Amino acid sequence: MTPEEQLQILTSGCVEVITEEELLERLKTKERLTVKYGADPTAPDLHLGHSIPLNKLRQFQELGHRVVFIIGDFTAMIGDPSGQSQTRKQLSREEVERNARTYLQQVGKILDLDKTEIVFNSQWFSSMDLEDVINQLASKYTLARMLERDDFAIRFKSEKPIYIHELLYPLMQGYDSLMISADVEIGGTDQKFNMLVGRELQRENGQPPQIVMTLPLLEGLDGVQKMSKSLNNYVGLTEPPQEMFGKLMSISDELMWRYLSLLLNYSQEKIAKLKSKVEKGELNPMDLKMELAYRIVATYHNEEKAEKAKEEFEKVFRKREIPSQIEEIWIDKENIKDGKIWIIKLLLLSGYVSGTREAKRLISQGAIKVNKQQISNSNLDIPVEDGMIIQIGKRKFFKVRIGE
Repeated sequence: MTPEEQLQILTSGCVEVITEEELLERLKTKERLTVKYGADPTAPDLHLGHSIPLNKLRQFQELGHRVVFIIGDFTAMIGDPSGQSQTRKQLSREEVERNARTYLQQVGKILDLDKTEIVFNSQWFSSMDLEDVINQLASKYTLARMLERDDFAIRFKSEKPIYIHELLYPLMQGYDSLMISADVEIGGTDQKFNMLVGRELQRENGQPPQIVMTLPLLEGLDGVQKMSKSLNNYVGLTEPPQEMFGKLMSISDELMWRYLSLLLNYSQEKIAKLKSKVEKGELNPMDLKMELAYRIVATYHNEEKAEKAKEEFEKVFRKREIPSQIEEIWIDKENIKDGKIWIIKLLLLSGYVSGTREAKRLISQGAIKVNKQQISNSNLDIPVEDGMIIQIGKRKFFKVRIGE
C-alpha cells in the first residue's frame, strides 16, 4: 500500500491530525512507525469509549506499524486533569495495580496482543528522584503555557484549587512519548494539550516530534457527558452480554446515530438514508438499536451470545416476561415478622440500592415491582414468599429465597 493510501485510511474518522503533512512524510521515510496510546488504570473496566482509539491502533497494526499500549500505572496515582473541574481523587498503588491486571485481557478484544507492546510507565517514573523531576520535567514548561489549558484556566478564574502534581501530569504523559520515541500518539480530543506537550519534549530532546491524532469522544449512555466509569454512564468491554445489550437499548434515538457512526463506522451518507426512512415511518428506531446492540455484543463476545441477549431483551421488554436467569438473594427469617418485611428493608438487604433515600426515590418513581405488581408506598410491609420476584427499574431482577 502506498503512503498516500495508508494516510487516507489512518486519518479517516480523526477530528484533527497535527500534521497530515508530517504523517505523510513519516510514512514515506519510515517503513514502520511507533504508534502510542496510553490509558490510566483508574478503574478496572475499559469501555466502548476506549474502543475508538483502540480500533485506530488496530488499523496501524494491520498496516505493519509498531503499536505501543502504555498502561499509566504511575500517572494513574495522580489522575489526568483533562476535562476535570476539580482535582481527581488520588488512587493508592494497590488500587492501580488491581485495575491494571484487567487491562491486558480487555485490550486483546480489539488489538492483536502478539503484535502489541504493553509498557507500564512506572518503568521510568519509579526510578526518578527529585533532581530528575526538576531537570527533566518541571524545567521544560512554563506556568503561563500550562494555564492555557481550558480546564486549568477555568479553575483558575473561578478560584478552584489547582495542585502542583496536576501540572506535572501533561509533562509526564509527554515524557512517555519521549521514552518510546513515538512517531504518532492517538487520543481523544480532550488529550490534545497533553499530546502537544509530548511534541515539545521530543523536540527539546532531539527527537522528531510525534504526530498528534485526535479522535471523537463517545458520549455516555446519558448522551451528555463523555463515557466514563466514574459517571456510571458506560458500557464495559467485558460486561455480560445481556447487560451490554440492555444498556445499548436504553440510549436515546438521537444518541443512536452517534453510536452507529463511531462504533459501527456507518458513513454519513448511510445515516442520512436511515434517518430519512425513520422520518417517513418506514423504519423503527428500535430496530436500529437492536442492530447496534447485537453487533456490539457479537464483537466483544460472539454471535451466539448476541442472539441470546437479543432474545432475552425481547422476552423482558417487549413481552414483559421474567428473565430466564435471575440472581437469588437469601433473606434470613429473623428479618421477617409475621410473614412480612418492610419493602425498604428488603431492597437494602438485596444490595441493589445504596440506601433508604435511593430506595424511597425508586418507589416514588414507580420503579419497584413485586411479582409484577408496582409498589407505590415506601412504608408498606409486603408478604414474603420463597421465590418471589422483585424488579428494580427495567433491567434489574432478583428472586427472594428465605434462609434459616
